[in-house]
Amino acid sequence: MRKALELKNVTMQFGGVVAVDNLSMEVNEGEIVALIGPNGAGKTTAFNVITGVYEPTNGEIDFFEKTIVRNHPQGKMKKMYKGECAEYYVNQPVLAPTPDKITLRGMARTFQNIRLWKTQTVFNNVLIAMHGHSTANVFSAIFRGNANEEAAQRLKVEKILDTVGLLDVKDELATSLPYGKQRRLEIARALATDPEMLLLDEPAAGMNPQETLELTEFIGSIRRDLKKTILLIEHHMDLVMDISDRIYVLDFGKLIANGTPEEIQKNQGVIDAYLGVAED
Repeated sequence: MRKALELKNVTMQFGGVVAVDNLSMEVNEGEIVALIGPNGAGKTTAFNVITGVYEPTNGEIDFFEKTIVRNHPQGKMKKMYKGECAEYYVNQPVLAPTPDKITLRGMARTFQNIRLWKTQTVFNNVLIAMHGHSTANVFSAIFRGNANEEAAQRLKVEKILDTVGLLDVKDELATSLPYGKQRRLEIARALATDPEMLLLDEPAAGMNPQETLELTEFIGSIRRDLKKTILLIEHHMDLVMDISDRIYVLDFGKLIANGTPEEIQKNQGVIDAYLGVAED
């Protein structure tokens, strides 16, 4: 099975604080993998490193077996570095693509807090997300030289909205939608970038039990029908256990467990991290 994503010895240090500590993990093509852990465990920081928001202090990231991110401690960080494997990547070129470059490579993400264009319709929110793949420039836009491309994009937006169940509300303002549908719209925007892999940061945050159930089915359909690989952060354990092929668990930035949902449920270290260790 081909690896879609592989993190090798990734450390993210802010000053003297190590937010992600020597993290190695992988996601195979076609899998749904969850990254879980208590608040402050470093999950979103890991997402930010993967998607180019942060440049890691150390480590390497491969996307479909091609290295896209690489760094090692430099400058003042050489003395401040508290992580491991500082020598692994010293003699290799630094790779630090920006988020837009990561997106163009085929990786799209959503965020903990919904980031829709509030004054735009549902349709336009998805259409705008396609701009990175557009070939239009000022000249072609003025003289309508990109009319065919624009028509194709509009058809594609309608297809995406139909797929996610939002076609009937395409002309409504994004912020007028119920919370669960706003979450779907954010995922629709990510799908508009033609990703091979989706990173979902707490997609069920703020949802009621019925919305969470519907979201679980929706994420499963994205993998099944659209053939997408998915890495998600989530605190709703029912969703995680129902949908994940494998689970990685972070605590204070360090990987403390990984395995199938059944293995993670029985792991005492995971239970202690979430529920606390009982005192004698």
